[in-house]
Amino acid sequence: MFLVPDRHSLSRLGRDLALILPGLALTLLAIVVLLPLSAISAALAIAWVGVLLFPLTLALASVCAQLDRARLRRWGLEINPPQYRARGRGAAGLLRLISDSRRWLDLAFEAFIALPVRVLTVGVTLVWTILALAGLTFWFWGRFLPTGGATVPGQWALALVIGLALALSLPAMVHALALLDVVVSAPLLGGAVPGSRRTGRLTLTAPSAVDARLRESAWVRMTVAFISFVLVVVAWPVTASLYDVHPAPAMMVSIAAPVAAILAVRWPWAGLSLSVVAALAIMLVTAPAHLERPWPWPVTSLLAHCLTLTVLAVFHRWFWAVSAWSGGALLTLVCLLITEPTTRADDALRSVTTNGVVLVAISGGVVLMGLTVRQWLLISGQVEQAQTLSAEEVRRRYELEERSRIARELHDVVAHSMSVITVQAGTAKFRLQGLDAQAEQEFEDIAASSRQALGEMRSLLATLRTDDSLEEMPMPGLADIEELVASSRASGASISATISHAEVPPTAGLTAYRVVQEALSNALRHSRGASIEVRVTAADGALLVDVTNVAPDSAQDPIPGSGLGLSGTRERVTALGGTVEAGPTADGGFAVITRIPIADPLPR
Repeated sequence: MFLVPDRHSLSRLGRDLALILPGLALTLLAIVVLLPLSAISAALAIAWVGVLLFPLTLALASVCAQLDRARLRRWGLEINPPQYRARGRGAAGLLRLISDSRRWLDLAFEAFIALPVRVLTVGVTLVWTILALAGLTFWFWGRFLPTGGATVPGQWALALVIGLALALSLPAMVHALALLDVVVSAPLLGGAVPGSRRTGRLTLTAPSAVDARLRESAWVRMTVAFISFVLVVVAWPVTASLYDVHPAPAMMVSIAAPVAAILAVRWPWAGLSLSVVAALAIMLVTAPAHLERPWPWPVTSLLAHCLTLTVLAVFHRWFWAVSAWSGGALLTLVCLLITEPTTRADDALRSVTTNGVVLVAISGGVVLMGLTVRQWLLISGQVEQAQTLSAEEVRRRYELEERSRIARELHDVVAHSMSVITVQAGTAKFRLQGLDAQAEQEFEDIAASSRQALGEMRSLLATLRTDDSLEEMPMPGLADIEELVASSRASGASISATISHAEVPPTAGLTAYRVVQEALSNALRHSRGASIEVRVTAADGALLVDVTNVAPDSAQDPIPGSGLGLSGTRERVTALGGTVEAGPTADGGFAVITRIPIADPLPR
């Protein structure tokens, strides 16, 4: 279940091939056209004829670059539009193309830089596909070989296994080659648009939290480094003495193979590449002794290769390990095919075949075991995550129960008292005889304020009783500040107000309302009889709230309070990224100045 490509892998293979294969054709066409034009333009520049050909060359290079950008967009990567200079009209406009650095970069990319990348990607894709087909069909065409290779025991099976491995790893290899093309092409064509990299198209892996935790573990790194060090210590003298290799190259190849495993912990592509290169280097330096010693895979090389496969299989997606295993099997097949014809039928060929079968079997078992371990770790991580979520749900349930208990207490005490005040104030004119119009209006204002307070208390109780979003619950905003000021004037205070009618986010409007509410409440309690000025304006992307009261006419005894009002206001505003300044003014009054960030206020 780990190795069979799914529908997504096959669909991605089609997109990757649609990116890679047309790329080489486009590059060859660009070179055939652009290189001769560039050479002719440079040669004739002295006679001023080349100066007229350069704009044509640059324009054609830009056309090729646009085709490359379209190719990347179809693959799934959006490229920033090129910033070309305005050409203008007439011959002078054509000559302005020569001073456009963006067009010169297009020419350099299309005529020189893109060719080696496209040759590599298309070449590896074709070779990988041909070898996969050759391995799968070796049972048929192998019998026609003049050397009679088909009669060697196990050779058909080995070729079939290698072909199957190459076929299964083809989507991963083609995707890696497509990424190589994208990594080189995208920056030179203008760069990718932020956020346009689609999942599964630009990244080979989507590492889970378990993968990241394992790779970042110090114990994992120390263990892999220790095993690699032991392999280097053993492989160096074994390679130098048993295979009669000079100590210098023996040291280099002995170090390279274990280092691949260390790199594979963090960078799978680096570990895979170095592992294949190191295996090839070991085969080359030990080839002269292949008649007497195990070859093409010495025991130390086999162990280092298996260590890299284990790291890739456990810490990364399955196709990295399968690709590394396929690379080793492919090298074995190549060594088997290039063995000297004079020795193909004797014991040397049987030794090479046996060594290759051992490599394929043991490394394949290591890959399967590593994938099993990885699956077990992922399942363990999911179980741990489920347990964490369960504990989080228990904690949230406990918090909700505690908040419900507090809500019940508030409802039974505060809300009940507010209801009594509302009823008493609303029925005062009917219960009390001889009230004048001013007294009746005073009771009406008390009833209105208590009803508003009771409504807000019910909203608070609903907030405490639920754990869901309360965005649909009506909350006071910027438009309600005028009503708040009007109700505060009923207490006899002199309040002047300048309220902006800008459209602001609900959170900013609610915060501004609470700031004005708290500032007015403080002024009415601590500076009775003092005039108050309220200003709410929108400017420079922020809502400015300024509530200032002058000094009272006479000294007053302070009314005790909790001191939490301004602290709560500061917390509200700070949570939105704003600032609060509160303190006495020069004339003995008090001012609360608040700045609440908003997003581009629009006047009504």
